[in-house]
Amino acid sequence: MKFDWTLEGGIGTASGAATAVEADGYDGLWVGETNHDPFLSLVRAADATERVSIGTAIAIAFARTPMTLAYLAYDLQEASTGRFVLGLGSQVKPHIERRFSMPWSHPAARMRELVLAMRAIWSSWEDGTKLDFRGDFYTHSLMTPFFAPPKHTFGPPPVFLAGVGELMTEVAGEVADGFFFHAFTTPHYLKTVTVPALEKGRAKTGKALTDFQICGPAFAATGRTDEEIARGIEIAKDRIAFYASTPSYRGVLEAHGWGDLQGELGALVKQGRWAEMGGLISDEVFDAFAVAGSPEEVGRALHDRFGDVASRLTFYPMGEQDPQLWREVLAASRSAG
Repeated sequence: MKFDWTLEGGIGTASGAATAVEADGYDGLWVGETNHDPFLSLVRAADATERVSIGTAIAIAFARTPMTLAYLAYDLQEASTGRFVLGLGSQVKPHIERRFSMPWSHPAARMRELVLAMRAIWSSWEDGTKLDFRGDFYTHSLMTPFFAPPKHTFGPPPVFLAGVGELMTEVAGEVADGFFFHAFTTPHYLKTVTVPALEKGRAKTGKALTDFQICGPAFAATGRTDEEIARGIEIAKDRIAFYASTPSYRGVLEAHGWGDLQGELGALVKQGRWAEMGGLISDEVFDAFAVAGSPEEVGRALHDRFGDVASRLTFYPMGEQDPQLWREVLAASRSAG
């Protein structure tokens, strides 16, 4: 299993942060799309590093077209000397329609088509194949030599898709090279819901999971003192409660018999009682979604929880983020393997 870190802070801090991540011994770094453009930060990260893989985790697919994504990803694959991973997610309907002013419908089917359209575009650049992709959501039938980028030695990047529900997960297995599980997941859900859905998608193309990467973030709270660890647990419970209040993630709770918790937390959201939500997360629920303890305990626990299902794991710190603490977590995770 490989271990990764997430960069935050935008383009202004990306170079220095990426250099530090590589020096600390991580295998890869990811940039999410929240309050900054992820691709610009990754240009800086590519220039500042030599070894680590770099990628989006995730970029919002439906905020863009297959053509714009194809150009961005192809260029970043060259800029990173073949180390780039295009990680895509759907987001949710209000953000796509009201924040990005883009169309939303049938997200799993649309994502499947978007990835296939990108691959058709890349094929036209790589192999000279006539571009003639015609689907239900996207049509791309024009590519003249003037607008085709020069072919480079690294080829198109791998594509990873993020998902929680079975439909999107199955699409990832069918058309992608890897899958991002959400931080709001559990080893039980991964093994009983996620992996079977990925296998179903892979079977459609006659492939197995052996050449497919499963990766994602894991909630973890650590520190030097009991007080620091306790504070991390409190933050983690608040974060777990936030995600658990979302109807689209109810299935993860239901896999453990905790479906009613989503309704209880959703009612608090509607009443604006955000500060009370973490109190509904019992120690049993916390233990299913997160780990806590000393750096050595956390490192070994993360390996034990995900080592038999995940190809890569991204640390998701709750509370203390001292780089030395997480270097110790990384060392413990590696030694556990």
